Amino acid sequence: MAVIRLTEYARGGGCAAKLRLGQLSQVLDTLVKRGSGSGGADIVVDHEFSDDAAVVHHAAGRDLVLTADVIAPLVDDPHAFGAIAATNAMSDVWAMGGEPRFALNLVFFSDEQLPMEVLDQILAGGAAACARAGVAVVGGHSVRDPEVKFGLSVTGEVDPQNRTARPGQTLVLSKALGTGILGQAIKKGVASEVATAAAIASMTMLNQSAMRIGHAHGVTAATDITGFGLLNHLRNIVRGSNVAATIELAAMPVLPDALTHLRANLCPAGSKANRAFASAETVWSTGAPLVADQLDGEAELLASLACDAQTSGGLLLCVPSERAAACVAELRAAGLPAAAVGSLRERDGNAPITLA
Repeated sequence: MAVIRLTEYARGGGCAAKLRLGQLSQVLDTLVKRGSGSGGADIVVDHEFSDDAAVVHHAAGRDLVLTADVIAPLVDDPHAFGAIAATNAMSDVWAMGGEPRFALNLVFFSDEQLPMEVLDQILAGGAAACARAGVAVVGGHSVRDPEVKFGLSVTGEVDPQNRTARPGQTLVLSKALGTGILGQAIKKGVASEVATAAAIASMTMLNQSAMRIGHAHGVTAATDITGFGLLNHLRNIVRGSNVAATIELAAMPVLPDALTHLRANLCPAGSKANRAFASAETVWSTGAPLVADQLDGEAELLASLACDAQTSGGLLLCVPSERAAACVAELRAAGLPAAAVGSLRERDGNAPITLA
């Protein structure tokens, strides 16, 4: 099979191709006001606070976790793309503290432009990721589409629990940031082999161990960092739990070359939109507002990194402060570049997120 650059068959790559959060929030707010079928006694979590997945009661005593996630290619290798897309989709279940059990493939593919061997490799990559997670792929659906996309609909299980972040907790991030920037560099053909390999390794690393380690250290809430960036996924936590947060920008783990490309103004449009949206509810520790599209100085670069549209990013864990150091140590022992990146505090009427 001739060498094919899969990223040429998509306008946007990975989770950076999502609808912009500002637009999507308006639609979701309207759905909440209309009810959109919510309110049933068996519904535990729906879309009201933009959680990572829905949770519903099940007669067997455990709750079901339901999610669907589809992305466009942000790497050129079909097998790697399939594995990234599957890992990304299953991550929503781990972010809710659950274990994924079953999956359906969701395929968008052009049989007129690409050989079916490419699709075979995409599906093989997805199946391999699911097998590592102990998830059974039981079917799927396909659509002929000139833009390649792949993902999963995933069903998992979780024990009934209270998912509330609490003042005084430490925010622990399990993976490094920068996949959105590196995806853009890969698409433009300027990413180094080392950076490309590091990004793929990060995006195909399951969040299963991070979730289990977090459980062992008393995590009460979590989210996975994907297309809306660290700050906007954190926004969902502070909104849902009525707390405020501080992020220590210099503590954030970073993938190789991500800041180098960002200094060269190589930044996905989705990441720029994330920063613009986050600026409405984010201030610097001096009280100055976060300004959109500003890259003047290291702190500003790090602020943009905190808004980078991740694909298959890590978990952001709300950990009791006395357990945070041990949690980070265990995550690192499991091969994750984890770090404590901030803290939660009481909501005080000021901006809910502070950058330090």
